Amino acid sequence: MAVKKNDLVLIIQGTHKGQKGKVIKVFPDGHKAIVEGRNLIKRHKRPSNRDPKGGIVEKEGPIGLDSLMVVCPKCNIPSRMGIKLLDDKRKVRVCKKCGEMIDS
Repeated sequence: MAVKKNDLVLIIQGTHKGQKGKVIKVFPDGHKAIVEGRNLIKRHKRPSNRDPKGGIVEKEGPIGLDSLMVVCPKCNIPSRMGIKLLDDKRKVRVCKKCGEMIDS
């Protein structure tokens, strides 16, 4: 998976193009992710026992993974990710521009 939870990403297409945000949740089956504070949608909530007031609620909607690019923590530039196999047979994500490991 190129994008994981808590990654800083840049949105590269759509109405929020050029904006950065932190990934809150990833849906690998649907190839989507939720980015903090981006792609806000409004939902109408009916009053219930839990929420007696109800009303209109804003929350983040999912964005397609093909519209996101991970920002490298070292070079602070959005770049593609590669996978490197370490000596102890672990796979880690690597920045294609600077070669820095993203996963520790």
